[in-house]
Amino acid sequence: MNRVKVTISGKEYPLQTNESPEYIMGVARQLSKKIDTVVESSDNISTSAATTLVALSLLDELEKANANIDNIRTQIREYVDEAGKARADRDAALKQIKALEDEINVLKGDIELLRLSSKLDENQMQFGEEE
Repeated sequence: MNRVKVTISGKEYPLQTNESPEYIMGVARQLSKKIDTVVESSDNISTSAATTLVALSLLDELEKANANIDNIRTQIREYVDEAGKARADRDAALKQIKALEDEINVLKGDIELLRLSSKLDENQMQFGEEE
C-alpha cells in the first residue's frame, strides 16, 4: 500500500492506494485542473460547487464510456459468432469440394473405361472384319 499526499485546488489530501504515487499524483493534477477551470470560468462559484460539477461531468463521461464498452463487447460477441459461422460454412464447403473432387475422379475413371471399351470394340470390329 502506497501513501501519497496530493494537492487538489490548493487543499492537501493524504491517501493510501495500491496505485503508484506517480499515477495518483497525475490523476490529482488532472482533477485539480478541471476544478480550477470551472472556478475560473464562473464569477460566483465555490470550489465545492465546482467539485460537484466536475464530479457530475466525470460520472457522465464514465457512464458513456461504460455504455460504449458494452456496445463494443456486444459487437465483438457478434463478430466472434459470425466468424464461427463462417468457419463452419467454410468447413462444410471444403467437405463438399472434397466430395465433388472424389466424384470427378470416379467420373474420370468411368470415362477412361468407356474410352477403352470403345477402343476395344473398334479393335474387335477391325479384327472381326479381317477374318
